[in-house]
Amino acid sequence: MSELEYASLNEQLDWKKAKVVVAGVDIGAVSSKAMILLDGQPYAFSQVRTRTPKESAFRAINAAFAKTHLKLENIHYIVGTGRGRTQVPFARKTLTEIVCGAAGAGHIWGPSVRTVLDVGGQSCKVIHCTEKGRASAVLWNDKCAAGIGRSMEAFAGLVKKEVTEIGNVALQSDQFPKLSDFCVVYAQSEALDLIRSKVPLEEVIAAYHYAMAKRISTLVARSGLKKDFVIIGGLAKNPGIVNWVESILKVNRLASKPEWDPPLTTALGAALFADAFHRRALKN
Repeated sequence: MSELEYASLNEQLDWKKAKVVVAGVDIGAVSSKAMILLDGQPYAFSQVRTRTPKESAFRAINAAFAKTHLKLENIHYIVGTGRGRTQVPFARKTLTEIVCGAAGAGHIWGPSVRTVLDVGGQSCKVIHCTEKGRASAVLWNDKCAAGIGRSMEAFAGLVKKEVTEIGNVALQSDQFPKLSDFCVVYAQSEALDLIRSKVPLEEVIAAYHYAMAKRISTLVARSGLKKDFVIIGGLAKNPGIVNWVESILKVNRLASKPEWDPPLTTALGAALFADAFHRRALKN
């Protein structure tokens, strides 16, 4: 598997000894994730490229099952989320990525979290949440902030770099020309003009990251930033974007968790809901 496709297992846990085994499946525009919890503890997780939603749901859960000997019939409750959540055929319930993102972020960073910036492949959204990890308000991307995550892959191809390395390259230059921050299409066109004009590549990469970060920051500012602040989704792993967002907004996000991969946050939230739904059903 590539860095964009992976699976991992906590070998210290044994699902056969668990009382409650649940899963959350997040079908995004670019990647799909699955998270399995044993008695509320992360056990296995995966990320795969999204193809069709239904196919990706099976690929994600099967990737998480690898090396576990788990099968769907061993899972007590599954919640689907993400833009393709209605096409997870084995999910007992579906919830929006908004409520699952808030729940996952609150679980990872704690009850002080009030603003969650979720920057994925196709959408960018700002979620305000309560101390209990419940979404209280959301501002979705406008049309020109959409697709920033996906655009990073296209831009990486334009500059002939891996998408996983351009964020670090963006930090190599603090002097660069300004690109359009209104639209990703305009920004890419202007970046291509800079490349043709022989502007150093690290300056072009820095300029593009700054433009995208400014576009994202405008959305956050419109929503009204409340501390504490965290970033989840695929672009949370891009240091160029994260650093510029913090600088533009003049705020520091809560420190990232070394053991946690930000794109899995929404899948975790879905799994936490699955755990709660199953335990509630046991009491009835």
